[in-house]
Amino acid sequence: MAGTGKAHLRTGEDVLVSVEDLVVEFPCGRGRTVKAVSGISFDIRSGETLGLVGESGCGKSTTGRAIIQLPRPTSGSVVFRGVDLADLSDEEIRQRRTHIQMIFQDPISSLNPRRTVGEIVAEPLRVWGPSDADEQKAIVDRMLDAVGVDPDAARDKRPHEFSGGQCQRISIARSLVVGPDLLICDEPVSALDVSVQAQILNLLEDLKAEYGLTMVFIAHDLAVVKNISDRVAVMYLGKLCEVAGPDTLYAEAAHPYTDLLLGSVPKPDPTVEIDESLVDDGELPSPINPPSGCRFRTRCDRATDVCSAEEPKMRAVDDEHFVACHHPLVAVAG
Repeated sequence: MAGTGKAHLRTGEDVLVSVEDLVVEFPCGRGRTVKAVSGISFDIRSGETLGLVGESGCGKSTTGRAIIQLPRPTSGSVVFRGVDLADLSDEEIRQRRTHIQMIFQDPISSLNPRRTVGEIVAEPLRVWGPSDADEQKAIVDRMLDAVGVDPDAARDKRPHEFSGGQCQRISIARSLVVGPDLLICDEPVSALDVSVQAQILNLLEDLKAEYGLTMVFIAHDLAVVKNISDRVAVMYLGKLCEVAGPDTLYAEAAHPYTDLLLGSVPKPDPTVEIDESLVDDGELPSPINPPSGCRFRTRCDRATDVCSAEEPKMRAVDDEHFVACHHPLVAVAG
């Protein structure tokens, strides 16, 4: 899958975030380096939800954290409202983070167990204002109520007194209390029961409409991503392989890896026969020493010599559908 190129990038004043050639690497001892994210590019329009999907370890969460500069990327640019965040000082980044907030993957461990819910949600206000305690309390109560948590019942309790779903709602309230423009959701429903997942997804959609949010929604569950995203980007081993609208991607996947992901989605029908041709028994590569050329080639039954020699570039399938593959499943332009 692994590919480069910028054919899928868009221009215009409505582009809120533009990420180009993003690289994030971590030293892991003995002179080795984990290549977590390797030169990916994408953009997000104002009011849009970008779904970032892929299997565990593909670099989704690292990409989300790199947008907010936690940690700062090894190289590449993250342009937010016309300003490259990678060029800013630590204090300037701190100021910008009021406009970019993140919902972390574990809803319970992301909350300070020593503080009450009222203190947790009010903490950003203590830093950025307003300074008046009564005004802070009013804002906290309004945000808790907006996410479906009773302020009077929750304000003086601590995180361990709540369920995972309630803790995730509290995390969302904390993220929104400073009025951000961009909300990065790092697998916000993966640790929750299915019924609670639906509640959180509906809540995010309602909050997006009410507060005019732009979102990055990171998940490995393709069904969840389809329901909430306006555009979907598929990642594999630190690279982007396909970008398209959710309906297009699910109806006509162009990349073998995307097709493999879609084929692995369980169907709630006991009469459906398992398609054993979808079983992937190829070599699982390491981000420390990724394959040459296309990083998916070691697991792809369509791979040829060109896949090991050349890295594929993003090419247009149609106006809103792009794929990085030497042998795509559908015809591409040019």
